[in-house]
Amino acid sequence: MRPAEHAQLALLLEVSGTPKPGNVDRDRDLPDLRYEQFLAGAVGAGSGLRAAESDSIGIAFERAVEGMAGRHGENTQFGALLLLTPLVRAASEGELTPAGVDRVVRETTVADAAAFYRAFEHCSVFVSDPPAEWDDLDVRRGSAAIPAVEERGLTLHDVMALGEGEDDVAREWTGGFERSFRVADRIEELSGPLSDRAAAAFCEQLAERRDTLVAKKHGTDVAEWARQEIADHLGDVEMLDALATAFVERGVNPGTTADIVAAGLFIALERGVEA
Repeated sequence: MRPAEHAQLALLLEVSGTPKPGNVDRDRDLPDLRYEQFLAGAVGAGSGLRAAESDSIGIAFERAVEGMAGRHGENTQFGALLLLTPLVRAASEGELTPAGVDRVVRETTVADAAAFYRAFEHCSVFVSDPPAEWDDLDVRRGSAAIPAVEERGLTLHDVMALGEGEDDVAREWTGGFERSFRVADRIEELSGPLSDRAAAAFCEQLAERRDTLVAKKHGTDVAEWARQEIADHLGDVEMLDALATAFVERGVNPGTTADIVAAGLFIALERGVEA
C-alpha cells in the first residue's frame, strides 16, 4: 500500500477499535455522530491524503477535510488528518522518523497556513477562544483571518506553535510527533487484531495524559476525572464498556487522544505491522 492508503486504513482501524470510552467505535455511536460517518470520512479524505504525498501540506490538508465532510458535513477526523498529512509526506520521502516529520512541518509556508484556515469552512470544529491579542487569528474566522496570517508572515508550523499549550495535536506538530511514534511502538508490542490494539493504546494514552479536547470543552477537572477513571480500570474491558456509557452521558469525548492513536496506527502500518 502507498502511504495515503495506509493513512485511510489507520482512520478505519482507529474508529473500529472498542472499547474507547466517550468516542465512536464499531459498537456505539454518539448522539450526533455515527460509526458510518467516520467510515465515509476516511474514504472521502483519500484525495487529500494522496495529495499529501507530493503537494503542499496545507492544500492537501484542506482537500482531505473537504472530502471528509463532503458526504455528511460533519467533523469526524479533522485532528487526525492534521497529523496524518505531514506523516504521509514524510513517509513518501522515506523519512518517517521524528526528525523527518519535524523537517516537513517546519518547511510549511504562509500559503499552507492560509489553506489550514480555509479548512475550517468545511465543517464545525470546536476551539477555545484565543487570547485577545490573537483575536484576528481566530481559526473560526476561516478565510477572513488569512490577511492577518499573511501580514504576520505566519507559516502553518507557526500557527500550530500558538496552540501547543492547550492542544495536543498542535503539540505533536511542534514536538516531533513524540506521542504518535510512542503509540506506534506500543501498537507493535501488543498482540491481537489491530483495531483491538488501537483501543488498548487509546485507553493507555488517556490514562497517562488528560485529553485536551475534553479539557477545552469541560475544563481540567472533568478531563482529570476522565483520565483517572480510565487509569483505575485499565485492562478491565467490562468496566471500560460501562465507562463508555458514563462518558457519553457527561458529553466527554476524548477526540484528541483518538487523533494521536490514528497517527500511531499509520506509523505502525508504514513500518510493516500486519492488519
